[in-house]
Amino acid sequence: MKPTLQVALDFLNLDRAIRVAEESIAGGVDWIEVGTPLIKSEGLNAVREIKKRFSKYKIVADMKVMDTGRYEVEAAAKAGADVVVLLGVSDDSTIKDSVRAAENYGCELMVDLMNVENMEKRARELEAMGVDYICVHVGIDQQMRGMDPISELKKISRSVKIPLSVAGGINSESAPIAVDSGASIIVVGGAITKSGDAKKATEIIKKAIEKGKPIKTELYKKYRDPLKILKKVSTANISDAMHRSGNMEGIKPVSGIDTDERIVGRAVTVRTYPGDWAKPVEAIDVAGEGDLIVIDSGGTGKAVWGELASCSCKRRGISAVIIDGTTRDLGDIRKMKFPVFAREVKPTAGEPKGFGEINVPIKCGNIPVKPGDYIVGDLDGVVVIPRERAIEIANRALDVFEKENRIRKEIKKGSTLSRVLKIKKWERER
Repeated sequence: MKPTLQVALDFLNLDRAIRVAEESIAGGVDWIEVGTPLIKSEGLNAVREIKKRFSKYKIVADMKVMDTGRYEVEAAAKAGADVVVLLGVSDDSTIKDSVRAAENYGCELMVDLMNVENMEKRARELEAMGVDYICVHVGIDQQMRGMDPISELKKISRSVKIPLSVAGGINSESAPIAVDSGASIIVVGGAITKSGDAKKATEIIKKAIEKGKPIKTELYKKYRDPLKILKKVSTANISDAMHRSGNMEGIKPVSGIDTDERIVGRAVTVRTYPGDWAKPVEAIDVAGEGDLIVIDSGGTGKAVWGELASCSCKRRGISAVIIDGTTRDLGDIRKMKFPVFAREVKPTAGEPKGFGEINVPIKCGNIPVKPGDYIVGDLDGVVVIPRERAIEIANRALDVFEKENRIRKEIKKGSTLSRVLKIKKWERER
């Protein structure tokens, strides 16, 4: 089977999906997938409408069927689906009944191996039951933790003869690798649907597949190093990725942050008392290059930070200081362009009494901060990312950023935010 490029339309709104389908077709896409979110949001009418508009193309309905296979395959096929997707974790009886339904209603079956424990064994079983395609798939939530499907794809391609599909963060860099690893159908979602120019994005991926060589792209890539991503995204993107949470309350930039600047690093934490600046200053010797010092000084009191401490940080390459409390010497700190976030500014300094601790769990702006947590600050404020979830949240924030790029492009073409997102449609009825 010649390598086939399939676009996954994982939208909530049908009209947005149609616009991207049109652009991707212009770029050379072969199959069109009506994604699960779109089917759940718009119903099988999404399949009907897309089949009606793009009747020359094979339409894949990603139903993720797990039970009542006969009924769901029948419904999707009658709506216009050429290929219906089931889950590989379904019971064998569901798979077999779906195969019979597909034969009856003239469609094909693809089985998604997402969350199957032994994919190679299950793939052989599915082939024996008569399915048409097998999809090696790493889901979006799994991608956020840095997983990819290529390693499993290589194993399965040696075990079955039916065509294999691959999905999960595929882009112009990984698509030709997927083909070399045994995939016949390359499923691409975000690398096309989040692009400001879906036609161009499709053309690049298609070229990479045809030439058999990766084409590097800057975005639409999931990294394993959170710092690489966090330098690209804003605190607003991160807060959205954390379900509108994570921001320090009342902590604002007072120095060193201009319009498009942000600070990113890992936390060295300090607990001290209002006005006691001994431990904050000692933390400068503990912090490494690129780290941020995060200080809980009770949210008030005399200054625990100033010009000389900032000068010491600049010399050691420390990225910033964040204080739930008070700083001073703003004029001099701003001259050296050292980033400081604080709750208050006062001219009076406290005394270095030495109470408190360094690198212990603290709270800053009402948000828990542990040593090693990831911190991002910009003009909007500061967000805290727990170190154990850093890769996931960073990738989710990048996903938010990329989706906003697509929305921004649609607005520039003459729409508005409320029209693009169909706000009224989704308002709750009172």
